[in-house]
Amino acid sequence: MAERKIEDFAPWRQRVRHIIFDHNTPGSRGFDVALLWLIGLAVLATMLESVDVVAERYGAQLLFAEWVFTILFMAEYFLRLAVSRRPVKYATSFYGIIDFLAWIPAWIGLFIHNESAHYFAVIRVLRLLRIFRILKMISLIGEADKLMHALRASMAKILVFMFFVVTLVTILGSVMYIVEGGQNPQFSSIPTSVYWAIITVTTVGFGDITPITVAGKIITSGMMLIGYAVIAVPTGIVISSMQQNARDKDPHASGRSCLDCHRDGHRHNAIHCWNCGSKLEEETPDQGTEP
Repeated sequence: MAERKIEDFAPWRQRVRHIIFDHNTPGSRGFDVALLWLIGLAVLATMLESVDVVAERYGAQLLFAEWVFTILFMAEYFLRLAVSRRPVKYATSFYGIIDFLAWIPAWIGLFIHNESAHYFAVIRVLRLLRIFRILKMISLIGEADKLMHALRASMAKILVFMFFVVTLVTILGSVMYIVEGGQNPQFSSIPTSVYWAIITVTTVGFGDITPITVAGKIITSGMMLIGYAVIAVPTGIVISSMQQNARDKDPHASGRSCLDCHRDGHRHNAIHCWNCGSKLEEETPDQGTEP
């Protein structure tokens, strides 16, 4: 679908567009707060429905509430598509996908006759991420952006480290199969031994498989110590990238939002979005920094 020009939108669509996608006007904040309450109640209803005692007594009411929430979220999703300048871009964005998943599980469960399918609707709790914008927690949004940038910047290093860990647990698991396999039936195969090596190196330690030989216990002790390094190395990589991002942070960024990609952190005098390059709409009198 081609990009729509704002000038071609009817006045009511422009108004609805600002209420739904903006986060700096009183109307948009009221809409978002009401939406948060709906999301919270919908998630609570889905969770209560899984409790047998509650479901037996209030099953019909909870089912009715579930469909009310589903229809409301579906109407909101299509309304967002109708007033979006780039509907496809919104539908394929992170929030667009989450908004879609907020109502589709109930319909899937209806058509495939699976009563449990609608429990996947609990994923709508991810929509509560909008609370950072609604409550003007701009610093927290910035921290989340820094974390995402750090993870992307560190991806290559983390993949190399993960390859090293996979190689390590494969070798150590094979060694433990050789050491323990003849005397300990728990180490019945190399895949089982590799599974044990993974939960040992990651310091999870379920305890369902334990070595009994002296050599096996010595190897296990060394693997447990290696586990602390496994935790520390990727943490250091990400922290290093976050520190670099902190040095590059724009101190003049505000909570002004892009109505196309919905990213925050634009300067008040910015013309284009720093994330998608779209032209930013001019601020209305009730937009801008909170008093």
